[in-house]
Amino acid sequence: MTSEESQISEELKGCYENLIVIDIGANLTNKKYGRDLDSVIQRAKDAGVQKIMVTGTSVRSSKEALRLTRLYPSTIYSTAGVHPHDAKSMVEEELWAELQATASAPECVAIGECGLNYSKDFSEPKVQREVFKRQVEIACELQKPLFVHEKEAQDDLTTILDEFGNKLPPVVIHSFTGSVEQGIKYIEKGFYIGITGYICKDKSDGGIRRLLSERILPLDKLLVETDSPFMYPNMRASKLPLHVKDSLTERSQNFVNRYCTFQRNEPCALPAIVELVAGFRAEKPEDVALATAFNALKIFGLSQ
Repeated sequence: MTSEESQISEELKGCYENLIVIDIGANLTNKKYGRDLDSVIQRAKDAGVQKIMVTGTSVRSSKEALRLTRLYPSTIYSTAGVHPHDAKSMVEEELWAELQATASAPECVAIGECGLNYSKDFSEPKVQREVFKRQVEIACELQKPLFVHEKEAQDDLTTILDEFGNKLPPVVIHSFTGSVEQGIKYIEKGFYIGITGYICKDKSDGGIRRLLSERILPLDKLLVETDSPFMYPNMRASKLPLHVKDSLTERSQNFVNRYCTFQRNEPCALPAIVELVAGFRAEKPEDVALATAFNALKIFGLSQ
């Protein structure tokens, strides 16, 4: 551990009695938060969410996410990117100039959400690859981490990333929902994996739950996120093992049950996700919280 890492770790050690965590992905520019964003952010803080990264998925939402960082300094950070569904919109150089300017702001801590999604055809795969590659170039130029979305496109995605070799900054696979084999491929490349409330929904024997329960995904490559307003953690899911349900505290359940729904998840659900991850890994929630917060601070530079 470097001296910088030791300092971050020491700063955090005293925080974890109340399970302070960092949400690396929340879509707070979504219109579902248009009327009560102040309350949403305050609830997150009350739940123990120390910092929130607001995801940019288009030029417009990236600029809006950056605006939120200035309304909520030291709490909100932003990303700047174009989601593969919106790749077809990037037809003018002026848009690329706006994205570059937004991405260059110090409050913007990652490039993305960008990547490839072949499960839906909102943008042609060829266009998705071109737009993704250009965003990887921006990340390499600015040396900011990549916040990556991937669905049914792992081979093409890794092929593009491999082209950049040693120039590539840290890569975070956001909201991972893939198989153990896909997870291992990312882990072997040194990528980080973002886990959401999808772990409640995953019923497969070869998915995220196995990555966690067999500790195939190491703590130093693990991050947590709500992906709000999506990925609601359904703690009542019938296939959720009893020992995992038992790992949930009354406090974290209260935040989810009172403020979150399938239609609108919130960052205040993050402590419950940490506890669920800990339950699958048979570890203490505070250890998962400490590790994931440390990873987020280190990768995205959120300690400033």
